[in-house]
Amino acid sequence: MALTSYRCLVWRHLPIMIVGILAGYIVGCNKPAVRQTLTFKHIFSRTPQQTVIDVDINKYEPNGVNPVKAALVALVRNSDLFGLRSTIRQIEDRFNARHNYPYIFVNDVEFTEEFKRGVRDLTQAHVHFGILDEESWKVPEWINREQYEHVKSTAQYPHGEKDSYRKMCRFQSGYLHRHPLLADLDFYWRIEPDVEYYCDMNYDPFVFMQQNGLKYGWNIAMPEFMATIPTLWNTTVQFVAEHSELLAPDSLWPWLLDEHGNYNGCHFWSNFEIVDLSFYRSAAYQTFFDYLDRAGGFFYERWGDAPVHSIAAALFLNASQVHYFDDIGYFHPSVLTFPQDARTKGTCVCDSNKSFVQDGICTVRFLEVKQSIVNPNATKLARLGP
Repeated sequence: MALTSYRCLVWRHLPIMIVGILAGYIVGCNKPAVRQTLTFKHIFSRTPQQTVIDVDINKYEPNGVNPVKAALVALVRNSDLFGLRSTIRQIEDRFNARHNYPYIFVNDVEFTEEFKRGVRDLTQAHVHFGILDEESWKVPEWINREQYEHVKSTAQYPHGEKDSYRKMCRFQSGYLHRHPLLADLDFYWRIEPDVEYYCDMNYDPFVFMQQNGLKYGWNIAMPEFMATIPTLWNTTVQFVAEHSELLAPDSLWPWLLDEHGNYNGCHFWSNFEIVDLSFYRSAAYQTFFDYLDRAGGFFYERWGDAPVHSIAAALFLNASQVHYFDDIGYFHPSVLTFPQDARTKGTCVCDSNKSFVQDGICTVRFLEVKQSIVNPNATKLARLGP
């Protein structure tokens, strides 16, 4: 009788005992010195010849290897850690936890260990950190320093007095895509600190772009602050006169012009852009950037990477290769964009009544111009998302 009671007691508590033993084993293995090489061994057989499957957690990728060579990329500072952690948390929740695309962060100084740890804590994806070389983060030798200092001291626009902001615009325009950490990528998604993503993404935008032959994706378009680019358009016109053979046959050139044929300043906000890097690596784009760089406008004025990228996309890509991600709810400080009806349905958490970008002149103009080229017989503007 006593033996029977003992057996009942053992069988009753056996699951708890097994869980406790396994938990103790996992905690013991999860020490920092061991964690980097830990593999989980799944036992599927009770026979002496056990079947063991090893899964290296450092190479974990859902559903195998990602179908596109892509990464989420940002130029950031150590002081951006809190804002960047907020961005990563949202990207992981909305998209990347299901895909594990790597992150690449670059800086003009070494990243601190605190920064690296703070980023890695938020994702299972690989995270890479890089530093900029001198060539990509400098005031070029052909810039007249006296003239440049005068410009900085008299500028009447935001960041007009800053070396670092101009270096950043030049780097984002001509050097980020050439950083060694991006050498093996086919696509990149640019991210920034202190932005918000409001919608779950039930598809992979990298795959979507690849399958549809898209080269440049955006979701906010606005007129540029013209005081920062007074000679950018004239410089572009001169470039086109000298290199007309580089223009795409079905380009978005008309999107850049108002009803009088003058430059309207429309540009895609490049703080969100998903790009086939073959575009930035192309001879057309590199020739254009070098021409602008030699003109000196990144420093004598304050040419931003957003209008540079946008003008290049409008000149060197066909209209069918540029995509408006109108289904991605996104906020960059002071400007936000939401999908239609996001306030009452779907997987977004945002108030679409507060968004004005969709009806802005540059967005509407883009839709009109693209449709006139791609589908001229359409009777109304079509939604462009997947």
